[in-house]
Amino acid sequence: MRVLIVGSGGREHTLAWKIAQSPKVGKLFCAPGNAGMAQLGECADIKAADIPALLDFAKDKGIDLAVIGPESPLIAGLADEFRAAGIPTFGPSKAAAEIEGSKVFSKSFMAKYGIPTASFQVFDDPKKAYGYLSGLSDFSGVAVKADGEAAGKGALICPTKEQALSAVKLIMEDMAFGKSGDRVVIEELMEGQEATLMVITDGTSAIPLMPSQDYKRAYDNDEGLNTGGMGCYSPVPVVPPELYDQILDTLIMPAIRAMKKEGRTYTGLLYTGIMLTKDGPKVIEYNCRFGDPETQVALPLMETDLVDVIMASLSGKLDSLEVKCYNECAVCVVIASGGYPGSYETGKPIHGLEEAGALEGVTVFHAGTRIQDGQIVTSGGRVLGVTGVGDTFAQARDRAYAGVSKISFEGMHYRKDIGERVISNQ
Repeated sequence: MRVLIVGSGGREHTLAWKIAQSPKVGKLFCAPGNAGMAQLGECADIKAADIPALLDFAKDKGIDLAVIGPESPLIAGLADEFRAAGIPTFGPSKAAAEIEGSKVFSKSFMAKYGIPTASFQVFDDPKKAYGYLSGLSDFSGVAVKADGEAAGKGALICPTKEQALSAVKLIMEDMAFGKSGDRVVIEELMEGQEATLMVITDGTSAIPLMPSQDYKRAYDNDEGLNTGGMGCYSPVPVVPPELYDQILDTLIMPAIRAMKKEGRTYTGLLYTGIMLTKDGPKVIEYNCRFGDPETQVALPLMETDLVDVIMASLSGKLDSLEVKCYNECAVCVVIASGGYPGSYETGKPIHGLEEAGALEGVTVFHAGTRIQDGQIVTSGGRVLGVTGVGDTFAQARDRAYAGVSKISFEGMHYRKDIGERVISNQ
C-alpha cells in the first residue's frame, strides 16, 4: 500500500510514525513533511493548502490511501477532491469539516441538537458586541472566539469585562485572525477541568482513542499566552470509565448522528474538547482533525494497527473491529523556539536528537523542523514533541524530560511542569 500523509507538524509526524509500523504499508509519502518525516518516507515540497498540486502528486504516485492532517485543507475540501479522483481518503468532507471551520455553525449545531455546551451569542458588528458586553451586569467571565479557523489561537479567555472588550477589538477591528474575525462568538466561561477525546468514525459508529489533557499556556503554572499546546498526557484519571461512556453518549455520538441527519456525514477523526463542569461534561469545541500534541500521546498508546482502523472507517465497518490499547501512560513535552507564541527566529541547528531517541520509552516527534545543508534546524514555533511512555505517569514524565535534556538549540523553551498535576493527584 502506498500512503500519502498531508501536513508537516508534530501530529503528522506521529501519524507517519504509527502508519509506517503497519506491515500493509509499502511506501510512505509526506507533503510537505518535515525532517522527522523524511526519515520515514519520501517528502514532497508541496504545501498542504495546494490542492491541485497535491492531487496531481497523488495521482502520479498511485496513492492507495491519503491521510490529511491539518484542518485548513480539510476545511477547503481536499478530502472531497481526492475522493472524487478515486483516492481513498481519511478525513471529513468540506461540509463536515465546517464543524471546526465555523464556530458559529458549530455552536448553532450544538444548540439545535441539544448537545451540552456553553451558552453563547453571535455578533457580526463589533459595536453590537461591545454593547452586549457593556450591558452585562453580572459579569463572571466570557470566551471570545473568532468564527473561522485561527490555528488554535482564536479563542480568547476573558475573566474581566475590559479583557473581553479588548478581545473583540483584537478580533473584529484589528483583524488579528484575518477574515475569521468577521464574526465572533461570545460565550459563558465554563469552569472545571478540560479533557480531549478523539474518535475515529465511519459516520455511524466510532472508536475512541485514549483521552488526554493538554497544557495551552506558554509558561509553567499555566502562565503566559495561549499556544497550540506545550505538552500533554494520557490517559486522564478524572475521566473514569463511567464518565468516558457518558461523554460518548451525550457529546460525541449525538454529533455524529446529527451530522448525518444534516446531510454532512462525518467520516475521519472527530476531536472533542470537553469541560468537566459541575453540571456534567460539556463541549468546548469540535475539531475536524487529530489534535496536536494530543496525537503524540494517544497514538503511542494504541496497540492496534492504525491502518486497519482507518480502512475499517472508510469501508463503514468500524463496528466489527476491536481496538486494543496498551495499559501504559504517556507524557509529551513540547520544545518551542524562544519567543513562541510571539515572534521567534528559525534556522537554529538542533543537537542531541539521536541521543534522545535512543532512550528507553522515548520518541521524538518533529513539528517545526527542516533539513538545511545536511543538518536538522528549527523552522517553526513548536519545534519538537518529546514523548515518554511508561508503566506510571511518573515514569513516563521522567522519560520525556530525560529526552528533553539531551536536546539543545539556541533559544529553546519548554515547560517544566508537564504531567505534574496528574502525578500529584495520584
